[in-house]
Amino acid sequence: MKVIKNSKLTKFLLLAAVVLSSSYTYAQEDMEMEEEEEEEVSNWTLSGSVDAYFRTNFNGLNKIEYNADGDPIAGPQAPASSFANAPGFALGMANVILGYEGSKVGFVADLVFGPRGEEAVFNSIGSSNIVNQLYVYYNVNDALTLTLGNWNTYLGYEVISPAANFNYSTSYMFSYGPFSHTGLKADFSFDDNWTGMLAIMNPTDFTEFNPYGKYSFGGQLGYSNASGSAFLNLLYGEQLPVSDEATFQIDLTTGWDLSDAFYLGFNTTYQDTDGFGFYGAAIYPQLQTSDSFAIGLRAEYFKELEDGGPVYGADVEALDFTLTGSYTVGNLIIKPELRLDSISEDAFLDSDLNMNDNLSSFLIAAIYAF
Repeated sequence: MKVIKNSKLTKFLLLAAVVLSSSYTYAQEDMEMEEEEEEEVSNWTLSGSVDAYFRTNFNGLNKIEYNADGDPIAGPQAPASSFANAPGFALGMANVILGYEGSKVGFVADLVFGPRGEEAVFNSIGSSNIVNQLYVYYNVNDALTLTLGNWNTYLGYEVISPAANFNYSTSYMFSYGPFSHTGLKADFSFDDNWTGMLAIMNPTDFTEFNPYGKYSFGGQLGYSNASGSAFLNLLYGEQLPVSDEATFQIDLTTGWDLSDAFYLGFNTTYQDTDGFGFYGAAIYPQLQTSDSFAIGLRAEYFKELEDGGPVYGADVEALDFTLTGSYTVGNLIIKPELRLDSISEDAFLDSDLNMNDNLSSFLIAAIYAF
């Protein structure tokens, strides 16, 4: 057989093969680089909320009262709990949270602006008074994560952000428990359901630095499944500059979906610093009536210790009944709320400047969460 050799054709075919191979390699590399860039971008998160509200009392003073000399003698009345206590149209806060979550390391920078944010970081000073949370973390392995910095408290049912609470106003237990901690913590994942946490921290709410050289210890044991979760929380340590007495607090927080439409939450806590402190309990039933509307109740009992309490006085009892509606349209949440506070002693001024033991109020809040 006679073989005809065509060197030009052979060279052309070889060149085409090289070009096609190179093009495929470059295309594959470009796709891998794009996937890496997309993965890098997806590791970044930006979230937050903005809120404002209107509040008025039905049987309490709603404005500042002055005497004949023009000096203020009384002011608007509100429950002695944190946040949502201003009269008339008022501002909540703007909350911006930037985060990065890598395979091993990450950080969260949570900034707050406005009255609610300022009240939440009341022991910060200078430029740090806008920092709600600021921490870095390291995932050592699937079972252990180390965190250093400032994070919101692990105690209690409620949180600082109004977007994450069902009720817009806050409970007494949340208001007088810790808001935030700064320190080092270790989070443990024992299995798919059980978790734990151990922490060493500055005195409660001294989030920027430690001015007293005293430290607190924290712990948590948690259980969760598809229907809900339960957390047992502990705090122990010296909190005050002028006292060597340690604060002890134990707290149970739990919540469960009892059906597709009905949820029930519960919180109980006990805090004692050498006889000064409080204890209480609250239930949080919530009913989802439609895709866009839900209604929920907070029924709270709060008791200050016989030797002293942080709110109305030693051995004083408080009852808080708060009924809240939640209507969601897109990213906007509208919350109308009725609240009744009943105190075992006269604690509130009415419009005639007479003292009584209860206060009924109404507010409507608007929260935009992103």
